[in-house]
Amino acid sequence: MAAVPAQPARPHRAPTRPARAAVLASATLTIMAAAIISPSLPAMREVFAGTPGADLLVRFTLTVTSLAIAVSAPACGLVADRLGRRPLLVFGLVLYAVSGTAGFFVTDLYVLLATRALLGAAAGGIMTAVSATITDWFNGPRRASFLGLQQVFASLGGVVFLPLAGLLATISWRAPLWIYTASAAVAVLAIRALRHEPRTEPAEAPGRSPHRPGRMRTGSILGVYALALAATLVFYMAPTQLPFLLRSHGSGPAAAGAVIAGSTLSSAAGALAFPALRRRLTPTVITTAGIGLLGAGWLLVGTAPGVAQIAAGLLVGGLGVGLVVPNLNLRLSEIAHPHRRGRVLSGLVTGIFLGQFLSPLAVQPLIQSTGIAAAFTWTGTALAAAAALTAITALPTRTSPDRDTPPPTHPTERKT
Repeated sequence: MAAVPAQPARPHRAPTRPARAAVLASATLTIMAAAIISPSLPAMREVFAGTPGADLLVRFTLTVTSLAIAVSAPACGLVADRLGRRPLLVFGLVLYAVSGTAGFFVTDLYVLLATRALLGAAAGGIMTAVSATITDWFNGPRRASFLGLQQVFASLGGVVFLPLAGLLATISWRAPLWIYTASAAVAVLAIRALRHEPRTEPAEAPGRSPHRPGRMRTGSILGVYALALAATLVFYMAPTQLPFLLRSHGSGPAAAGAVIAGSTLSSAAGALAFPALRRRLTPTVITTAGIGLLGAGWLLVGTAPGVAQIAAGLLVGGLGVGLVVPNLNLRLSEIAHPHRRGRVLSGLVTGIFLGQFLSPLAVQPLIQSTGIAAAFTWTGTALAAAAALTAITALPTRTSPDRDTPPPTHPTERKT
């Protein structure tokens, strides 16, 4: 592969407040994209009961969005690197509004699945553009802080929209689909605010050769993708399985929306704590702690005698995910060359949302053999055990030069 000539770093200019607002507002639309219809799933199953395989297909209306995000993200990363972040973001926001609300008007389950797939392609473009834009804008601790804010706003989108979806679902299972119109307002803001925002390419840290964009740690990148897939596969048991578990406790769609939103609220808390933790702990320690919290939360859900303990378990699990996602995002941004950052970060999007899509497929055999509550117990036990094993095996080599070390305060001293 031909070497890319070294480019002098462009003068760094802090993004404007409207530009930052547009990016963070876009982030609120990402994680909740599929989950908006989660409180409607039981009612949808009754409405489409005459369709063959309706029980599984109704769950797929939630997860096909995640599959579309996973499949489209690599192409979105290529577009982000070739054409720029802003065009991808604006197009994704417009498509998000159109495809999301289109489901309100359809009466066929298969057509509904098609509109949900288009919604996923839009969300994949938004998420890739947002992550790439943030890593272009900032370096070092500021990048960690803003990536934490990205996860905070993504979680807050769930905190605001999921309870609203639960309330609207008590009126009609279709009513929550109007929430997707929020994307149109964000598109207008992005068009105006990002008009004069040039793509920023910060200076590389010492030791990183700008002449060799192909020399990236492929094994580390693939490991991050695999971990993201596994963590979200487990975490997405919340929107796909909890409405049915809560119904067995006598709770309706409004309660389901509120309880699931609790996990996104605690995820925001974890993301807020991430920048401070990242200055003191290694990436491995943060990831291990996050996975351990997710496992502990799912153990609480699986052994819960009532709704209150289920909600507590979701809060604990959400806190863990709030630490894991920005940590993996930051690790990839440190490894990736700026000219390929969109493509590398799009792989994380693929891993996250492929995990969401596979969640009901992977968990269904366990649910059929043990029940929903026991499925949470078993997955929580597996995660807690994996976190404990990782912590134990990492202890003897914490000072090894080949292991991750806590990042220095000054961004130019950071090792990638």
